[in-house]
Amino acid sequence: MARLGVNVDHVATLRQARGGREPDPVAAAVLVELGGADGLVVHLREDRRHIQERDLTLLREVAQIKLDLEMAADEPIAKIALNVRPHLVTLVPEKRQELTTEGGLDVAGQRDRIKRIIELLHGGGIPVSLFVEPELEHIKAAHKVGADYVELHTGRYANARMVKEEQTQFEAIAQAAKLACKLGLGVNAGHGLNYHNVKRLTKITEIVEYNIGHSIIARAVFVGLERAVREMKELVG
Repeated sequence: MARLGVNVDHVATLRQARGGREPDPVAAAVLVELGGADGLVVHLREDRRHIQERDLTLLREVAQIKLDLEMAADEPIAKIALNVRPHLVTLVPEKRQELTTEGGLDVAGQRDRIKRIIELLHGGGIPVSLFVEPELEHIKAAHKVGADYVELHTGRYANARMVKEEQTQFEAIAQAAKLACKLGLGVNAGHGLNYHNVKRLTKITEIVEYNIGHSIIARAVFVGLERAVREMKELVG
């Protein structure tokens, strides 16, 4: 049975839009947990556009489920991670002007830098996942730099408009997952997944966790967060 990680960044985005205290991502985390999620995902960005360090600290103290911290491969953020000690760190590419993460890490192109951050986090006992495109060379590169997991970027699959294109992207994810598993890497998946397109991916048994945010928070506007999480958990489980 696959696990579900729920990204609560969008709750913090709504709070930051008015500069106040509501809605609180820590309160959201309680409802996410009640809905049956297996983990929480937050992205502590360099520009602190949504999640703040205080949120991260409180989430680590309050949440009874796994906390996955997404972050750029930068030492200042890594030092924060070492202090907070999330259950998992996922290294992602980060551009200041992007609305959301636009693609996977260029692991081969940043090999030394990524390897250094992985070693730093491993030194603090924190396992590391790399957010990568579902391409075999990226999986091999992730293994070479010492990652524990890969999170397969499912954006191209989720955004496919034609049946043939969706099939091509599905097969790419399946092959990448198989190779990652063969190399001893844990396999997560996420980006652009919703209540309609996630079910097919559950046929790829190597994927152990789905990290989903926007579609769950969007549905929560109409049905409430706990129910929205429960409905997604039923789909991936």
